[in-house]
Amino acid sequence: MAGHVNSLHDQVAQQLRDQIFAGELSPGAFVDETRLCEQLAISRTPLREALKVLAAEGLIRHEPRRGSFVNEVTEQDLDEIFPVIALLEGRCAFEAALQATDADIAALEGLHQQLEGSAAQGRIPDYYAANYAIHEAIIAMAGNKWLAQVISDLRKILKLARLQQLNAPGRLAQSLAEHMAIFAALKARDAEGADAAMRTHLTRQREALRQLARQSKSRIAAVSTEHDKSGVPT
Repeated sequence: MAGHVNSLHDQVAQQLRDQIFAGELSPGAFVDETRLCEQLAISRTPLREALKVLAAEGLIRHEPRRGSFVNEVTEQDLDEIFPVIALLEGRCAFEAALQATDADIAALEGLHQQLEGSAAQGRIPDYYAANYAIHEAIIAMAGNKWLAQVISDLRKILKLARLQQLNAPGRLAQSLAEHMAIFAALKARDAEGADAAMRTHLTRQREALRQLARQSKSRIAAVSTEHDKSGVPT
């Protein structure tokens, strides 16, 4: 019976994760337990167990007497997370360079060809997909389950922020160049070079996101100024 309850609350946690990442439960949204119980045809117990799991992952926060809310990722959160994930993924690249077989490198080469093709044609969704597959392949090549687990946890928080760093001007070409540098180091079995190239890649992602945030603030300020001048929304 315990196994059934466990598997049920794991399933519920995954359904809620999917809703959060799809934007159906948006950042800051109140988690309506009654509605979710009806929607998922479950009792309160597995739902509350699932919410505890998501709270431990940082996707949900519980406020006494108010209930549960979807977490919001702030610029400060991103400033704190990116240096950590850069170190962790850099270490993965280091270990991957030492562990990689010729077959691993050949598979990675195919993924980089997909990445190049997507960049050349400006297919950003395909680029994101190939980019994700490359990061996952490097983590798998490293073969360190502890690194993989911590990176996975941090990635969930970053996914919550719905980041679109490739929308920053020039970022697509820059990102591709960074990936090719990481791949060249892995192919040469240069562990320290792979580590440094991966850390540079993640650090520049954060810089691109800062650039987008500044542009967004400038646009909002311009609209606000225009509104003040005209007295009507623009």
